[in-house]
Amino acid sequence: MDSLPVPVRGDPPIRLGGALLGTHRHACAFFHTRDEEYRTLLPFIQEGFDRSEKAVHIIDPGRRDDHVRRLQSVGIDAEVAEKSGQLDLRDWSEAHLRGGSFDQGRTLAPIDEIRRQSVEQGYRRIRFVTHMQWALESRPGVEGLLEYEASANLGELVDPVVCVYDLTRFGGDVVVDVMCTHPVVIAGSLLHENPFFVPPAEFIRERRLRLADAARKASDSR
Repeated sequence: MDSLPVPVRGDPPIRLGGALLGTHRHACAFFHTRDEEYRTLLPFIQEGFDRSEKAVHIIDPGRRDDHVRRLQSVGIDAEVAEKSGQLDLRDWSEAHLRGGSFDQGRTLAPIDEIRRQSVEQGYRRIRFVTHMQWALESRPGVEGLLEYEASANLGELVDPVVCVYDLTRFGGDVVVDVMCTHPVVIAGSLLHENPFFVPPAEFIRERRLRLADAARKASDSR
């Protein structure tokens, strides 16, 4: 894979997956086990806490206790951090699946509010970590995952966003499409520039054409 873009001048370097995160801040991360996930991501999370940056973690509600224990293992007191406002720990029902379904606009609204509040609170940066298995839930709208991921690249991201995918849960076809929506990827616990990245407008256009073609073929076969 290609070399990573250089960090922005004057911006403290962000370490992720054994490399420095450059100008591309939207990363997908693929893991086979939780141990592999946290071994890779905890240094990135801890670096943010050490720099007094804000952390927003959107997690599987069934993994909340385990997530808190993992943070504690590197000296992060999640309870204290939540009370101070440095850590915003949310499960899917408070973010992507608000109201029991996925709606991109309804998801982006609270994230925009988090960013606004973070500035007011004096945080220089937010580090986002999101478990993406919400898209496997049997909920209305989850089929919009890929357009949502692609749309994240339409504007310039200053805050790093790591979208975490469990390779034991997602099929190969979804993984390929997910890779197309992220300019950088963590694979084998290492961060790489992603040669498979497709510009968002192009990806969304091609995906809609594919879906329309598949619907037309299905209708013709009836």
